[in-house]
Amino acid sequence: MLAPTHPAASARMGWTAPHMSDPAPRILALPRYGRKGASSRLRFHDHVRYLKEAGFRVEVRPFFDDEYLERQYAGLPSRRAALAGHFARRFAVLRERGGFDLAWVEKEALPFLPLAVEARMLDGVPLVLDFDDAWHERYARHGSGAVRSLLGRKLERLVARSAVVTVGNEWMRDWARQAGAAEVVKLPTPVELAAYPHRPPPSEGFRVGWIGTPASARYLPMLGEPLRALSATGPVTLVTIGAAPAHLPGVAEEFHPWREEEEGERLAGVHVVVMPVPDEPFERGKSGYKIIQAMAAGRPVVASPVGENRVLLADSGCGLLATTGSDWRAALSCLRANPELCRRMGEAGRARARLEFDQPVVADRLVGLLRQVARTRQP
Repeated sequence: MLAPTHPAASARMGWTAPHMSDPAPRILALPRYGRKGASSRLRFHDHVRYLKEAGFRVEVRPFFDDEYLERQYAGLPSRRAALAGHFARRFAVLRERGGFDLAWVEKEALPFLPLAVEARMLDGVPLVLDFDDAWHERYARHGSGAVRSLLGRKLERLVARSAVVTVGNEWMRDWARQAGAAEVVKLPTPVELAAYPHRPPPSEGFRVGWIGTPASARYLPMLGEPLRALSATGPVTLVTIGAAPAHLPGVAEEFHPWREEEEGERLAGVHVVVMPVPDEPFERGKSGYKIIQAMAAGRPVVASPVGENRVLLADSGCGLLATTGSDWRAALSCLRANPELCRRMGEAGRARARLEFDQPVVADRLVGLLRQVARTRQP
Protein backbone atom coordinates (compact mmCIF):
# COMPACT_ATOMS: atom_id res chain seq x y z
CA MET A 1 0.00 0.00 0.00
CA LEU A 2 1.40 3.40 -0.98
CA ALA A 3 2.08 5.84 1.83
CA PRO A 4 0.20 9.18 1.67
CA THR A 5 2.31 12.15 0.65
CA HIS A 6 -0.08 15.05 0.02
CA PRO A 7 -0.39 17.21 3.18
CA ALA A 8 -4.23 17.28 3.20
CA ALA A 9 -4.54 13.51 3.01
CA SER A 10 -1.52 12.91 5.27
CA ALA A 11 -3.05 14.94 8.08
CA ARG A 12 -6.29 12.98 7.87
CA MET A 13 -4.45 9.66 7.90
CA GLY A 14 -1.99 10.44 10.70
CA TRP A 15 1.12 10.28 8.54
CA THR A 16 3.81 12.92 7.97
CA ALA A 17 5.55 13.09 4.61
CA PRO A 18 9.32 12.69 4.82
CA HIS A 19 11.72 15.43 3.82
CA MET A 20 12.70 14.89 0.19
CA SER A 21 16.45 14.64 -0.15
CA ASP A 22 16.28 13.16 -3.66
CA PRO A 23 16.37 15.49 -6.67
CA ALA A 24 12.91 16.75 -7.58
CA PRO A 25 11.38 14.12 -9.90
CA ARG A 26 10.77 15.41 -13.42
CA ILE A 27 7.49 14.37 -15.03
CA LEU A 28 6.55 14.78 -18.67
CA ALA A 29 2.72 14.85 -18.52
CA LEU A 30 1.07 14.08 -21.85
CA PRO A 31 -2.74 14.37 -21.55
CA ARG A 32 -4.84 13.98 -24.66
CA TYR A 33 -6.68 17.31 -24.26
CA GLY A 34 -6.56 20.62 -22.44
CA ARG A 35 -8.99 21.44 -19.64
CA LYS A 36 -12.06 21.20 -21.89
CA GLY A 37 -11.51 17.45 -22.21
CA ALA A 38 -13.15 15.88 -19.16
CA SER A 39 -10.82 12.90 -18.79
CA SER A 40 -7.71 15.05 -19.24
CA ARG A 41 -8.91 17.73 -16.84
CA LEU A 42 -9.91 15.34 -14.08
CA ARG A 43 -7.17 12.72 -14.33
CA PHE A 44 -4.25 14.98 -15.32
CA HIS A 45 -4.61 18.76 -15.13
CA ASP A 46 -6.35 18.84 -11.74
CA HIS A 47 -3.61 16.66 -10.22
CA VAL A 48 -0.73 18.89 -11.29
CA ARG A 49 -0.88 21.34 -8.39
CA TYR A 50 -0.76 18.45 -5.91
CA LEU A 51 2.24 16.98 -7.70
CA LYS A 52 4.04 20.30 -7.61
CA GLU A 53 3.25 20.74 -3.92
CA ALA A 54 4.76 17.29 -3.35
CA GLY A 55 8.03 18.39 -4.96
CA PHE A 56 7.66 17.23 -8.57
CA ARG A 57 8.65 19.30 -11.57
CA VAL A 58 5.88 18.79 -14.10
CA GLU A 59 5.77 19.74 -17.78
CA VAL A 60 2.21 19.44 -19.15
CA ARG A 61 1.83 19.15 -22.91
CA PRO A 62 -1.64 18.19 -24.24
CA PHE A 63 -1.88 16.66 -27.69
CA PHE A 64 -5.06 18.41 -28.88
CA ASP A 65 -5.96 22.02 -28.13
CA ASP A 66 -9.36 23.38 -27.08
CA GLU A 67 -10.30 24.34 -30.64
CA TYR A 68 -10.10 20.69 -31.66
CA LEU A 69 -12.64 19.69 -28.99
CA GLU A 70 -14.89 22.66 -29.74
CA ARG A 71 -15.07 21.56 -33.38
CA GLN A 72 -15.72 17.96 -32.33
CA TYR A 73 -18.58 19.00 -30.06
CA ALA A 74 -20.03 21.18 -32.80
CA GLY A 75 -19.91 18.29 -35.29
CA LEU A 76 -17.28 20.00 -37.47
CA PRO A 77 -14.38 18.16 -39.13
CA SER A 78 -10.85 18.58 -37.82
CA ARG A 79 -8.57 20.97 -39.69
CA ARG A 80 -5.79 19.05 -41.42
CA ALA A 81 -3.25 21.79 -40.83
CA ALA A 82 -4.16 21.87 -37.14
CA LEU A 83 -3.78 18.10 -36.87
CA ALA A 84 -0.37 18.26 -38.49
CA GLY A 85 0.59 20.90 -35.95
CA HIS A 86 -0.55 18.72 -33.06
CA PHE A 87 1.63 15.85 -34.26
CA ALA A 88 4.62 18.11 -34.89
CA ARG A 89 4.43 19.53 -31.36
CA ARG A 90 4.07 16.09 -29.79
CA PHE A 91 7.07 14.72 -31.71
CA ALA A 92 9.14 17.73 -30.61
CA VAL A 93 8.19 17.13 -26.97
CA LEU A 94 8.98 13.42 -27.15
CA ARG A 95 12.45 14.14 -28.50
CA GLU A 96 13.15 15.81 -25.15
CA ARG A 97 12.00 12.80 -23.11
CA GLY A 98 15.53 12.05 -21.92
CA GLY A 99 15.37 15.05 -19.62
CA PHE A 100 12.54 13.51 -17.57
CA ASP A 101 12.30 10.75 -14.98
CA LEU A 102 9.06 9.41 -16.41
CA ALA A 103 6.41 10.00 -19.06
CA TRP A 104 2.85 10.12 -17.71
CA VAL A 105 0.60 9.52 -20.70
CA GLU A 106 -3.15 9.56 -21.19
CA LYS A 107 -4.03 6.48 -23.27
CA GLU A 108 -1.31 6.90 -25.93
CA ALA A 109 1.24 9.49 -26.95
CA LEU A 110 0.67 9.39 -30.71
CA PRO A 111 -2.97 8.76 -31.70
CA PHE A 112 -3.54 6.74 -34.86
CA LEU A 113 0.15 6.02 -35.35
CA PRO A 114 1.42 2.43 -35.13
CA LEU A 115 3.07 1.00 -32.05
CA ALA A 116 6.52 0.88 -33.65
CA VAL A 117 6.57 4.67 -34.03
CA GLU A 118 5.24 5.35 -30.56
CA ALA A 119 7.54 2.82 -28.89
CA ARG A 120 10.56 4.39 -30.56
CA MET A 121 9.54 7.88 -29.42
CA LEU A 122 8.99 6.69 -25.82
CA ASP A 123 12.09 4.52 -25.60
CA GLY A 124 14.42 5.12 -22.68
CA VAL A 125 11.98 6.69 -20.20
CA PRO A 126 9.69 4.86 -17.73
CA LEU A 127 6.09 5.00 -18.92
CA VAL A 128 2.96 5.43 -16.78
CA LEU A 129 -0.20 4.98 -18.87
CA ASP A 130 -3.63 6.12 -17.73
CA PHE A 131 -7.01 4.88 -18.98
CA ASP A 132 -10.32 6.18 -17.70
CA ASP A 133 -12.33 4.05 -20.12
CA ALA A 134 -12.09 1.36 -22.80
CA TRP A 135 -10.22 3.45 -25.36
CA HIS A 136 -8.80 0.32 -27.00
CA GLU A 137 -12.29 -0.53 -28.25
CA ARG A 138 -12.16 2.49 -30.57
CA TYR A 139 -9.39 0.81 -32.53
CA ALA A 140 -10.56 -2.78 -32.16
CA ARG A 141 -14.07 -1.92 -33.44
CA HIS A 142 -13.16 0.84 -35.89
CA GLY A 143 -15.12 0.95 -39.13
CA SER A 144 -11.93 0.76 -41.18
CA GLY A 145 -10.38 -2.66 -41.64
CA ALA A 146 -6.98 -1.03 -42.14
CA VAL A 147 -7.23 0.71 -38.77
CA ARG A 148 -8.30 -2.52 -37.06
CA SER A 149 -5.41 -4.38 -38.65
CA LEU A 150 -2.75 -1.78 -37.87
CA LEU A 151 -3.95 -0.50 -34.49
CA GLY A 152 -6.40 -3.07 -33.16
CA ARG A 153 -3.90 -4.35 -30.55
CA LYS A 154 -1.72 -1.25 -30.26
CA LEU A 155 -2.83 -0.23 -26.78
CA GLU A 156 -2.55 -3.75 -25.37
CA ARG A 157 1.06 -3.89 -26.58
CA LEU A 158 1.78 -0.43 -25.23
CA VAL A 159 0.36 -1.48 -21.85
CA ALA A 160 2.73 -4.47 -21.81
CA ARG A 161 5.70 -2.08 -22.24
CA SER A 162 4.67 0.25 -19.40
CA ALA A 163 6.10 0.48 -15.89
CA VAL A 164 2.63 1.08 -14.43
CA VAL A 165 -0.89 1.36 -15.82
CA THR A 166 -3.52 3.33 -13.90
CA VAL A 167 -7.18 2.67 -14.65
CA GLY A 168 -10.49 4.13 -13.54
CA ASN A 169 -12.43 0.92 -13.05
CA GLU A 170 -12.27 -2.82 -12.47
CA TRP A 171 -13.14 -3.80 -16.03
CA MET A 172 -10.11 -1.85 -17.31
CA ARG A 173 -7.95 -3.32 -14.55
CA ASP A 174 -8.77 -6.82 -15.79
CA TRP A 175 -8.09 -5.77 -19.38
CA ALA A 176 -4.68 -4.28 -18.52
CA ARG A 177 -3.67 -7.38 -16.57
CA GLN A 178 -4.66 -9.63 -19.47
CA ALA A 179 -2.64 -7.39 -21.80
CA GLY A 180 0.48 -8.12 -19.74
CA ALA A 181 0.88 -4.95 -17.66
CA ALA A 182 3.68 -5.23 -15.09
CA GLU A 183 1.60 -3.34 -12.52
CA VAL A 184 -1.99 -2.09 -12.62
CA VAL A 185 -3.44 0.39 -10.11
CA LYS A 186 -7.12 1.28 -9.95
CA LEU A 187 -7.25 5.05 -9.47
CA PRO A 188 -10.77 6.54 -9.46
CA THR A 189 -11.58 9.72 -11.31
CA PRO A 190 -11.71 12.33 -8.52
CA VAL A 191 -14.05 15.16 -7.61
CA GLU A 192 -13.14 18.40 -5.85
CA LEU A 193 -15.68 17.97 -3.07
CA ALA A 194 -15.48 21.62 -2.02
CA ALA A 195 -16.88 22.60 -5.45
CA TYR A 196 -20.14 20.69 -4.79
CA PRO A 197 -22.54 22.58 -2.50
CA HIS A 198 -24.02 20.43 0.25
CA ARG A 199 -27.63 21.54 0.60
CA PRO A 200 -31.18 20.13 0.43
CA PRO A 201 -32.75 19.51 -2.98
CA PRO A 202 -35.38 21.88 -4.44
CA SER A 203 -38.68 21.97 -2.54
CA GLU A 204 -40.91 21.67 -5.62
CA GLY A 205 -41.28 19.41 -8.64
CA PHE A 206 -39.03 16.47 -9.48
CA ARG A 207 -35.82 17.39 -11.24
CA VAL A 208 -33.82 14.60 -12.88
CA GLY A 209 -30.24 15.62 -13.60
CA TRP A 210 -27.85 14.43 -16.32
CA ILE A 211 -24.37 15.79 -17.08
CA GLY A 212 -22.06 14.76 -19.90
CA THR A 213 -20.50 15.26 -23.33
CA PRO A 214 -22.10 14.81 -26.76
CA ALA A 215 -20.56 11.32 -26.87
CA SER A 216 -22.62 10.19 -23.88
CA ALA A 217 -25.71 12.27 -24.77
CA ARG A 218 -26.59 9.57 -27.30
CA TYR A 219 -27.70 7.39 -24.38
CA LEU A 220 -30.39 9.80 -23.19
CA PRO A 221 -33.13 8.48 -25.52
CA MET A 222 -33.08 5.36 -23.32
CA LEU A 223 -34.95 7.53 -20.78
CA GLY A 224 -37.53 9.00 -23.15
CA GLU A 225 -40.36 6.55 -22.47
CA PRO A 226 -39.76 6.24 -18.68
CA LEU A 227 -39.68 10.02 -18.26
CA ARG A 228 -42.82 10.51 -20.36
CA ALA A 229 -44.64 7.91 -18.27
CA LEU A 230 -43.43 9.51 -15.06
CA SER A 231 -44.55 12.95 -16.27
CA ALA A 232 -48.09 11.63 -16.66
CA THR A 233 -48.28 11.22 -12.87
CA GLY A 234 -46.72 14.53 -11.84
CA PRO A 235 -44.33 17.30 -12.93
CA VAL A 236 -40.90 16.06 -14.05
CA THR A 237 -38.06 18.11 -15.52
CA LEU A 238 -34.99 16.62 -17.16
CA VAL A 239 -32.09 18.95 -16.31
CA THR A 240 -29.33 18.44 -18.88
CA ILE A 241 -25.84 19.91 -18.43
CA GLY A 242 -23.71 19.55 -21.54
CA ALA A 243 -23.10 20.78 -25.07
CA ALA A 244 -26.68 20.69 -26.43
CA PRO A 245 -30.25 19.96 -25.28
CA ALA A 246 -31.49 16.37 -25.46
CA HIS A 247 -34.88 17.25 -27.05
CA LEU A 248 -36.63 14.09 -25.89
CA PRO A 249 -40.20 14.18 -27.29
CA GLY A 250 -42.79 14.82 -24.60
CA VAL A 251 -40.21 15.45 -21.85
CA ALA A 252 -39.87 18.85 -20.20
CA GLU A 253 -36.22 19.89 -20.28
CA GLU A 254 -34.07 22.55 -18.68
CA PHE A 255 -30.74 22.83 -20.49
CA HIS A 256 -27.53 24.39 -19.15
CA PRO A 257 -24.35 24.68 -21.23
CA TRP A 258 -21.51 22.94 -19.41
CA ARG A 259 -19.15 25.22 -17.52
CA GLU A 260 -16.50 23.81 -15.24
CA GLU A 261 -17.18 26.29 -12.45
CA GLU A 262 -20.93 25.53 -12.45
CA GLU A 263 -20.98 21.70 -12.32
CA GLY A 264 -21.51 21.41 -8.58
CA GLU A 265 -24.06 24.20 -8.41
CA ARG A 266 -26.16 22.72 -11.21
CA LEU A 267 -26.23 19.25 -9.62
CA ALA A 268 -27.28 20.81 -6.32
CA GLY A 269 -30.43 21.93 -8.15
CA VAL A 270 -31.74 18.43 -8.94
CA HIS A 271 -33.37 15.66 -6.89
CA VAL A 272 -31.71 12.67 -8.55
CA VAL A 273 -28.93 12.06 -11.11
CA VAL A 274 -29.22 9.49 -13.92
CA MET A 275 -26.60 7.54 -15.87
CA PRO A 276 -28.13 5.39 -18.63
CA VAL A 277 -25.71 3.35 -20.77
CA PRO A 278 -26.14 0.25 -22.96
CA ASP A 279 -24.42 -3.01 -22.06
CA GLU A 280 -21.76 -2.85 -24.78
CA PRO A 281 -17.95 -3.36 -24.70
CA PHE A 282 -16.98 0.32 -24.66
CA GLU A 283 -19.59 1.21 -22.04
CA ARG A 284 -18.46 -1.64 -19.78
CA GLY A 285 -15.12 0.15 -19.55
CA LYS A 286 -16.58 3.46 -18.36
CA SER A 287 -15.63 4.65 -14.89
CA GLY A 288 -19.04 5.81 -13.62
CA TYR A 289 -18.00 9.43 -13.14
CA LYS A 290 -21.59 10.72 -13.20
CA ILE A 291 -22.24 8.49 -10.19
CA ILE A 292 -19.20 9.90 -8.39
CA GLN A 293 -20.42 13.44 -9.12
CA ALA A 294 -23.87 12.57 -7.79
CA MET A 295 -22.26 11.28 -4.60
CA ALA A 296 -20.28 14.50 -4.23
CA ALA A 297 -23.46 16.54 -4.69
CA GLY A 298 -25.30 14.46 -2.08
CA ARG A 299 -27.85 13.20 -4.59
CA PRO A 300 -29.09 9.64 -5.18
CA VAL A 301 -28.40 8.16 -8.59
CA VAL A 302 -30.21 5.75 -10.91
CA ALA A 303 -27.86 4.01 -13.34
CA SER A 304 -27.68 1.12 -15.77
CA PRO A 305 -26.04 -1.97 -14.19
CA VAL A 306 -23.08 -1.89 -16.58
CA GLY A 307 -19.40 -2.11 -15.70
CA GLU A 308 -18.25 0.16 -12.88
CA ASN A 309 -21.80 1.43 -12.31
CA ARG A 310 -22.61 -1.90 -10.71
CA VAL A 311 -19.43 -1.77 -8.59
CA LEU A 312 -20.12 1.76 -7.36
CA LEU A 313 -23.75 1.12 -6.42
CA ALA A 314 -23.67 -2.48 -5.20
CA ASP A 315 -24.62 -2.47 -1.51
CA SER A 316 -23.61 1.19 -1.26
CA GLY A 317 -26.97 2.68 -0.27
CA CYS A 318 -26.22 5.54 -2.69
CA GLY A 319 -28.62 4.75 -5.51
CA LEU A 320 -30.53 2.24 -7.63
CA LEU A 321 -29.78 0.18 -10.71
CA ALA A 322 -32.23 -0.01 -13.63
CA THR A 323 -32.14 -2.09 -16.81
CA THR A 324 -35.51 -1.98 -18.58
CA GLY A 325 -37.84 0.95 -19.15
CA SER A 326 -40.12 -0.34 -16.40
CA ASP A 327 -37.09 -0.56 -14.06
CA TRP A 328 -36.31 3.10 -14.73
CA ARG A 329 -39.92 4.16 -14.15
CA ALA A 330 -40.08 2.21 -10.90
CA ALA A 331 -36.75 3.54 -9.60
CA LEU A 332 -37.52 7.16 -10.37
CA SER A 333 -41.07 6.84 -9.03
CA CYS A 334 -39.74 5.36 -5.81
CA LEU A 335 -37.30 8.21 -5.29
CA ARG A 336 -39.87 10.87 -6.13
CA ALA A 337 -42.29 9.38 -3.57
CA ASN A 338 -39.67 9.00 -0.81
CA PRO A 339 -37.80 12.23 -0.01
CA GLU A 340 -36.36 10.65 3.14
CA LEU A 341 -34.91 7.78 1.11
CA CYS A 342 -33.37 10.32 -1.27
CA ARG A 343 -31.86 12.17 1.67
CA ARG A 344 -30.31 9.01 3.15
CA MET A 345 -28.90 7.92 -0.17
CA GLY A 346 -27.49 11.39 -0.80
CA GLU A 347 -25.81 11.52 2.60
CA ALA A 348 -24.33 8.05 2.10
CA GLY A 349 -22.94 9.12 -1.27
CA ARG A 350 -21.48 12.34 0.08
CA ALA A 351 -19.71 10.46 2.88
CA ARG A 352 -18.26 7.95 0.44
CA ALA A 353 -17.09 10.69 -1.92
CA ARG A 354 -15.24 12.37 0.94
CA LEU A 355 -13.40 9.15 1.86
CA GLU A 356 -12.66 7.71 -1.58
CA PHE A 357 -13.05 10.23 -4.38
CA ASP A 358 -12.08 13.67 -3.07
CA GLN A 359 -9.24 15.17 -5.11
CA PRO A 360 -6.61 15.31 -2.32
CA VAL A 361 -7.22 11.66 -1.43
CA VAL A 362 -6.80 10.42 -5.02
CA ALA A 363 -3.92 12.80 -5.74
CA ASP A 364 -2.09 11.50 -2.69
CA ARG A 365 -2.15 7.96 -4.10
CA LEU A 366 -0.94 9.25 -7.47
CA VAL A 367 1.94 11.14 -5.84
CA GLY A 368 3.20 8.01 -4.14
CA LEU A 369 2.87 5.95 -7.30
CA LEU A 370 4.71 8.42 -9.55
CA ARG A 371 7.44 8.89 -6.98
CA GLN A 372 8.10 5.15 -6.94
CA VAL A 373 8.38 5.06 -10.73
CA ALA A 374 10.60 8.15 -10.86
CA ARG A 375 13.03 6.63 -8.38
CA THR A 376 13.71 3.77 -10.78
CA ARG A 377 15.17 6.32 -13.20
CA GLN A 378 17.03 8.63 -10.80
CA PRO A 379 20.66 7.80 -9.94
